[in-house]
Amino acid sequence: MKNVLIISGHPDLASSIANATILDEVARALPEAKIRRLDTLYPTYQFDIEAEQAALLDADVIVLQFPFSWYSLPGLLKLWLDKVFLHGFSHGSHGKLGGKKVLFSFTTGAPKAVYATDGAFRHPVEDYLPQFETTARLCNLDYLPPVWINGVSYTDRGDEAKINAQKEAARAHATRVVEAIRKATA
Repeated sequence: MKNVLIISGHPDLASSIANATILDEVARALPEAKIRRLDTLYPTYQFDIEAEQAALLDADVIVLQFPFSWYSLPGLLKLWLDKVFLHGFSHGSHGKLGGKKVLFSFTTGAPKAVYATDGAFRHPVEDYLPQFETTARLCNLDYLPPVWINGVSYTDRGDEAKINAQKEAARAHATRVVEAIRKATA
C-alpha cells in the first residue's frame, strides 16, 4: 500500500465518540497509515511546520478527518491548513503536493434531514463542498469523493444505546473511508 497520512482535525478528540471511533477503526484496518492527531500534537496550536510539511511530502494519500464545524473545517484544522499549506509548498509554481490524493472525511452533528433543500439548513452537504475541491485544485491534489456521516451529535451522550448507535455508525463510516483509501492506493 502507498503511504497514507491521516490528519485528525478534531479540536478535542478525547471528548469525541464518532471521530475517535473512526480513527481507531481506520488504524486497525490500515496499521501502516500514519495518523497525526493535531489536538494532541499541538494543544497550544503552535505547529511544527517542517514536521507537518515533511509528513505531507511523504504521503501519497492525505486524509483529512474532522467534525464539520460551521459548514467547514474546525478551527484547529483550518489554522493548520493556513500555517502549513504555504505558497511555494502546497501551491504556486513551486508547489510540492501535486499528484497526491486527498480525501475529506467528516462527521456532522446535525441529521441528514436538515441538510436538504427543504430542511432547516436549506442546502445538502454537497453545497458546502466546493471549497474543499477548490483547495485540492489549487494544490494540484487529486480530489477523491468525500466521505461523511450525518447525525453524530453531542446531544446523545447520556444514553448508552445512542452512544452505541453512534459508534456503530462511525464504524460503518470508517469502513467507507478504508474502502476509499484502498481504492485510491490500488
